[in-house]
Amino acid sequence: MGKDWSLPAFSANVEGMQSFLFFADTKVFGIAINAWKVVGLTGSIIFGLRFLIQWLASERARKSVIPFGFWECSALGSLLTLAYFAIYRHDSVGVLQTALPLPIYLRNLYFRYTHRHPKHPGNEPRPAE
Repeated sequence: MGKDWSLPAFSANVEGMQSFLFFADTKVFGIAINAWKVVGLTGSIIFGLRFLIQWLASERARKSVIPFGFWECSALGSLLTLAYFAIYRHDSVGVLQTALPLPIYLRNLYFRYTHRHPKHPGNEPRPAE
């Protein structure tokens, strides 16, 4: 039993593939979007959120602090953008810029998870005024 290479069977396969292609490459406001671009954009957004988290924690502590969420956003954002650059774009510059600082982020996460009672000034309640 071989494949059916008739024209109706081929047309049915092409129609099914076209519905899949809608999800594979769609334009939103003239910008081509596909699943890998969503992965890369999500990584960039998560990586950028680390600055918002750091700013809010510093405001709460009334001094410059680096909260735990900063390292989580750094690692997760870097992993997602690394996947985007390595698998989809095959971009050596993007791979290097996201892979080189990743061990630092993972090291700080390791310290956080192995030390059970970390006391970070950014996690303390705001002092009474």
